[in-house]
Amino acid sequence: MLYLDNAATTPLQHGVFEAMLPYLNENFFNPSSVYKPARQVRAAIDEARQIVADVLNAAPNEIFFTSGGTEADNWAIKGALEASKRGRHIVTTATEHHGILYVCKHMEKQGCEVTYLPVDREGFVNPQDLDAAIRPETALVSIMFANNEVGTIQPMEALSEITNRHGVPLHTDAVQAVGHIPIDVETLGVQMLALSAHKFGGPKGIGALYVKKGTPIFSLFQGGAQERNRRAGTENVAGIVGMGAAIDISAKEISCELPRVSALRDRLIREISEKIPHTVLNGPLGDKRLPGNVNFSFRFVEGEALLLHLDMQGCCASTGSACSSGALEPSHVLMSLGLGHELANGALRFSFGAGNTEADIEKLMQILCPAVQKLRALSPLYDDFLKQ
Repeated sequence: MLYLDNAATTPLQHGVFEAMLPYLNENFFNPSSVYKPARQVRAAIDEARQIVADVLNAAPNEIFFTSGGTEADNWAIKGALEASKRGRHIVTTATEHHGILYVCKHMEKQGCEVTYLPVDREGFVNPQDLDAAIRPETALVSIMFANNEVGTIQPMEALSEITNRHGVPLHTDAVQAVGHIPIDVETLGVQMLALSAHKFGGPKGIGALYVKKGTPIFSLFQGGAQERNRRAGTENVAGIVGMGAAIDISAKEISCELPRVSALRDRLIREISEKIPHTVLNGPLGDKRLPGNVNFSFRFVEGEALLLHLDMQGCCASTGSACSSGALEPSHVLMSLGLGHELANGALRFSFGAGNTEADIEKLMQILCPAVQKLRALSPLYDDFLKQ
């Protein structure tokens, strides 16, 4: 199998399962209980919280464990709105993950106003647009740190300078970024940041929300005193320990993995650009793009058909399109970049991780080039194009 879909999920890093296993077997105790074995389990949670905090340059009491990035995003938006004394207005972007956009659409039905900022052809927000969008009644700004489809890394420090000047909390969905590029919440200037373990070699079903001390936010769940009365429910101990182990490994290896994976990204961009004509790179080049992200639109090809061809050859990637209500709909991200239906429907995303090598690129190109050629041969649009 050729796995090139690390933006969707990653395999467990070596040593993570071993760290989790005791808390699935003999150390099964409820961390809220008072006896010694339970206190030892509580200590394991505290240790993992400290590790996550250290990696993000946060305080341990600013880290709250959740079931993943989606819950963290939901909590940030709903909790900030409920706690806000400014009003019921949200500012976000048109290219956010559905974990943000669907929440904002839901809040609009509850009487909130939402401003969706546009992006440029590479997916960047214009800071001046953000500055102009903030009102006296703006309760929250939520802008994705790095886009899951096209890899665009937003200028968060410039954006936070604006929100902090206006006194509005800034939340960022950093699910795609944590563990892959260095992140310092103090330098970024954000008030809330969401992360998810399975994106950096940890287990699924566990994430966290960083909430800067003093940031007004109400609880999403009620029912228990866990997470310092902020997130009710018995903790996912094994998941929390696994998350701590995975982020610790990622932080220690980032100095070598970041340039290595970036080199794989850049090589694949060159290979596709040189060897497959009529292609369009979606998103920026260089260090303004996530290290493992490559997204191309292949003209005269349906992305879903190309994805199926790759799948039959044992290659796992993802399309820039989504299946909605039984009909193929173009990606909202790619449409927001101004691609149009043809290019948006012809997009594929390849995403590298710790297990990928140069040999994977060679294998991919051996599969991808003939697959594109074969599908284009079946396209009337391509035939018409060649006759021009």
